[in-house]
Amino acid sequence: MLIQAMILCGGLGTRLGPLTAATPKPLLKVGSRPFLDVLLFELGRHGFKDIVLLASFQSEQVAEYAHDNPVAKQFGLNLTVVVEREPAGTGGGLYNARHLAAETFLLMNGDSWIDMNLLAAVAATNKKPEAIASLALRHLEDPDRYGTVVVRDGKIVSFAERSPNAKQALISAGVYFFRRNIFSHLSEKCSLEADILPALCKTHIVAATMHSGFFIDIGVPASYQLAQSQIPHQMCRPAVFLDRDGVLNFDDGYVAQVERFRWIVGAVETVRAFNEAGYLVFLVTNQAGVAHGYYPEAAVGELHGWMQNELRMHGAHLDDIRYCPFHPQGKVDAYRRISDWRKPASGMILDLCKSWNVDIPKSHMIGDKLSDIQAGQRAGVTSHLFEGGDLQKFVREKKIIP
Repeated sequence: MLIQAMILCGGLGTRLGPLTAATPKPLLKVGSRPFLDVLLFELGRHGFKDIVLLASFQSEQVAEYAHDNPVAKQFGLNLTVVVEREPAGTGGGLYNARHLAAETFLLMNGDSWIDMNLLAAVAATNKKPEAIASLALRHLEDPDRYGTVVVRDGKIVSFAERSPNAKQALISAGVYFFRRNIFSHLSEKCSLEADILPALCKTHIVAATMHSGFFIDIGVPASYQLAQSQIPHQMCRPAVFLDRDGVLNFDDGYVAQVERFRWIVGAVETVRAFNEAGYLVFLVTNQAGVAHGYYPEAAVGELHGWMQNELRMHGAHLDDIRYCPFHPQGKVDAYRRISDWRKPASGMILDLCKSWNVDIPKSHMIGDKLSDIQAGQRAGVTSHLFEGGDLQKFVREKKIIP
């Protein structure tokens, strides 16, 4: 299970001049928040838990940032800071943290962000189990600041120098998936971009995943200024609110055990498609079986945890979950009451909108009952009645994803 990510936080940021004279690039403010908050937020919502910050320049500021961090609290992240004794390059910085590395892990540049499904590397490397690494790539207009990448049959075959006259090129987006055996190719001082990856792609399989989402690198003054408006705008996302029984799984009557759970045809693929399209994906489900005494509330959480693991194995994830265990005619006293979370009331949807930065007019609710549709409509969300069959085909025919 891919739950570890490392972030390169050691660059000097010389092109930013006085902005980084005493501040590491990843800690520069974008709006009112350090840029690193954006990366931690994205990792957290994709289900990563173990985050290693690779620090060098002004490392004490990175350590202070990691202490009692609000984004880490929000998602239950474990932040560890590893400090280079002296500048060692991107590969050397990674090598310095080899003792902490999991069998598979993600590596991210600390000064760039691509809006992508961070679990895409799982599917890519499952297709190529012999690959030592996978890189996220993006086509970019006027790529004069970046080295370029050549890909054939889903594999990187070469890296090239900057192309000042190119109108468009394929570049690394600063997100890397590695297997632990990458460390046998690293040393105490080396560059991933200049030394390691160009050599590796000649002797090993280095897979590639292609992405078209929003991309920004804050390494120069002009792009740093653009980030002040573009990143907050990008982080306000459309969402899809999915009912559970009858939409994600067959409604076999009060499903609360893994052995009774059956995915609807196309459900996993649909969740991943929404992830890839940049939507927040939420589960909102009535669970009156708790109130009726058919299963304990803990069983709901255990099943949802299993669902998340299953989805992540296929490169997909749910950003958040809300469920309502209450029913006005419940047999269990603690759960026998009216609740504004129980659909057709819209409490679960409204709570998610309050907790997340949701673009409500562009959001959708998919349910299999009239109560789901009413809940979505009351929250101001476009709502769709799914009557069974292939969920992926339904979403495609309804043109819910642009």
